[in-house]
Amino acid sequence: MSEVIKPLTPELWPAFEDLFGKQGACYGCWCTHFRLRPAVRRENDRQRNKDHIRARIEAGPPPGLLAFNGDAAVGWMQIGPRADVPEWNNAGRVSAPLATEDAYDNGVWAISCFFTRNSARGRGLSHRLVAAGIGFARENGARLLEACPINHSRDSRSVGLFVGSTRVFEKAGFARAAERKAGRPLMRLDLG
Repeated sequence: MSEVIKPLTPELWPAFEDLFGKQGACYGCWCTHFRLRPAVRRENDRQRNKDHIRARIEAGPPPGLLAFNGDAAVGWMQIGPRADVPEWNNAGRVSAPLATEDAYDNGVWAISCFFTRNSARGRGLSHRLVAAGIGFARENGARLLEACPINHSRDSRSVGLFVGSTRVFEKAGFARAAERKAGRPLMRLDLG
């Protein structure tokens, strides 16, 4: 499979919407899990989540990358400054920053979510999205890029893999910076 990977801009909304489908990926999340406080997430429905991410995409800058096979989006990776995904910085999360100031430093970026169309799974798309994300982060002034993937899953289709696989980040050169919960390392790549 040969994909073209592009930053998600407003004109690509129809492709993003098609990729996420009527359900909004991951039970209607629309990739808002790390953007909204838990109380807001509990109150929201799929449509509110969809409206939230659409407004974020329209406001810019691009909150992630879309992978295309032809005209169809087949994969998504949320990437940007840590400050753009405030719940990813929550002190109680395994993804919490090593230093508090990292949460507000526009030079410290995070890869926080993935979503892949069923037909594109198991073909290395996550690896290609991470590689493109490294370049995207560098081009936009990031000094550090972090992720908090999961070590193992019995099923490559597992919803838990929305954070990515540790193996993918290891192959891209990320190092383990902390492990606050077994199997969920905070990984970091120095882009300097």
